[in-house]
Amino acid sequence: MTEERTGYRRSAKSPRGEARRRELLDKVADELGVNGLVDFSLRRAARAAGTTHKVLLYHFDGPEDLLTQAVLQLRERRITRAMAAAGEGPDRPLADRVRSMWPTLIGVESGVLDQAIGLAMYDAGRYADLARSASRQYLPALLSLCPDGWEDQRKTEVAELILATLRGFLIEWRTSGDAAGIEAGFAALLRALEREEQA
Repeated sequence: MTEERTGYRRSAKSPRGEARRRELLDKVADELGVNGLVDFSLRRAARAAGTTHKVLLYHFDGPEDLLTQAVLQLRERRITRAMAAAGEGPDRPLADRVRSMWPTLIGVESGVLDQAIGLAMYDAGRYADLARSASRQYLPALLSLCPDGWEDQRKTEVAELILATLRGFLIEWRTSGDAAGIEAGFAALLRALEREEQA
């Protein structure tokens, strides 16, 4: 039975199987982005993907794996849009690039991605990777915003500062909606980035 099961799952790793897995994941991520994490289940995901929960179990290692992969997908979409908003080119100040990311960060996926971090905090035993993976996903993008001439250590310090501050702003936006407070915080962050770039 084990050999039969292994052979059965092996085709999931084939090019065709991988294409099907990506298609299913796209549909589940789309649904999750609209409806959030509350009451997420394999059956709900299967309805969104137009398939059965057994097909999802063929392509994913259970509901936690599917949920994690869908959150990672949504986060990648958000990062791609945020980086597009930040623009390219050494002539644009770092502070301007970081500021231009904010509308994207509070956009479509914001609710479910904030829920994912909350879930990781609430049930770290099952969902800790939802939080750990966020830093792994965001930091390379933030490092790429830093001027090319900076040393790696300096880039890392500034990228970590930006990430931690933006996370704080996102929590404040989600919990209190204090737009004036967030704007004041942004003004201080941007001044700090301007000073860093001029140093």
